[in-house]
Amino acid sequence: MTFVHPSIGRRAGENYMRTWQMESLPVAALKALTPPEVETRFYDDRMEPIAFDEPTDLVAIPVETYTAKRAYQIASEYRRRGVPVVMGGFHATLMPDEVAQYAETVVIGEAEAAWPEVLDDARHGTLKARYKGVDRNSLAGVRFDRSVFQGKRYLPLGLVETGRGCKFPCEFCAIQTFFGGTHRRRPVDEIVAELREIRHQKKLFFFVDDNFAGSIPKAQELAEALAPENIRWVTQMSIDAAHNEDFVAALARSGCRGVLIGFESLERDTLRAMGKKFNTMGGGYQNALKNLARHGIRVYGTFIFGYGTETAQTFDDAVNFAQDNDFFLAAFNHLTPFPGTPLYQRLEAEGRLKFDAWWLDDTYAYNTLPFDTGGMAGEEITAHCVDARKRFYTLRAMTKRGFSPANRGEFTMMRAFFIINLLHRGEVNKRHLLPFGDPAWQGELLKVA
Repeated sequence: MTFVHPSIGRRAGENYMRTWQMESLPVAALKALTPPEVETRFYDDRMEPIAFDEPTDLVAIPVETYTAKRAYQIASEYRRRGVPVVMGGFHATLMPDEVAQYAETVVIGEAEAAWPEVLDDARHGTLKARYKGVDRNSLAGVRFDRSVFQGKRYLPLGLVETGRGCKFPCEFCAIQTFFGGTHRRRPVDEIVAELREIRHQKKLFFFVDDNFAGSIPKAQELAEALAPENIRWVTQMSIDAAHNEDFVAALARSGCRGVLIGFESLERDTLRAMGKKFNTMGGGYQNALKNLARHGIRVYGTFIFGYGTETAQTFDDAVNFAQDNDFFLAAFNHLTPFPGTPLYQRLEAEGRLKFDAWWLDDTYAYNTLPFDTGGMAGEEITAHCVDARKRFYTLRAMTKRGFSPANRGEFTMMRAFFIINLLHRGEVNKRHLLPFGDPAWQGELLKVA
């Protein structure tokens, strides 16, 4: 069995392989579900070449929309050599008919319930075209085998999943489609046991949940259980939870050092159009930020542009807001219509999509808008987004934020601040207009007969 994590893409003649990527947790989950008698290999296309001619019986590729084009190139190489390919993940669930053109087998939904059957059928030469995971099954017993990461140079950040899904119906988010607007938590004792097992390997952990605060009572229960463990961790959560000071205090006691929060916009009408009017609850952003700052929790804020209401001032306001509040990190991104989302369906119905499938179109590149915004031109929005990132990550701005009361303090987090900010600074130009897939790839996408 060969696992492959595809990259987004790379420029012709330019090596975009790097050694500071985050680990591929989906591959670790599949590895844990694979019996020990099955010999496994793992290639991370983001940081190493793939040995396509190495003998293997089956290839498994998790696919996201951004990586779909490269995933199909990789699958074609293996299938041209007579090796069957199985694909799963978000894009495979949202676009199964498309993915089925490039893989013998598609796993729809969560893999835990389906994977043993996939392997058994592969062993007997009876692979089916599609397998369906059990919807919203219990997360008890979910495991990750991180031995597949040995010998690869990833960021020194331990990835841990404590829950799945999100209850909020944000128009642009594929999470609600994949998980049906539900949120589930893994058993607290299993999470704590996993952290105890791997804590010696990392100094900082990232809880990769779609929304750590999807259930505040359950999240607080976990936080209280983590308090004696003396670990440092960061996560992503909705801003409504930051208004609950008892909860924020529990996060701080448990070792939480930072949260990624989707602010998305500073304008109420835009938030309402996004389905994120809950962002303005509880007294607005400033009350939430004061609670987080009071308890020493740093903020990674994200903003989205492209709802047709933007002016040049909109971008300036977002950058100023992030700088004035000394955000640890910030992202200024254009709106992206992912297939399967209410946003995609609305834009398709309104005839505003510029491509049949932007993620596969050779003329589309990272950082461009694949739809008509109905307002500021897509090229202008892209330019403003890039300029916003450049302004936020200037050396002067980084120094000010790094030594601010919000971000200074313990050495580990202060050191991480400058390392991670410098990496983000370098990414501003590296990813701009990055082609999807590998333009130097010489083959043709091989479709299933």
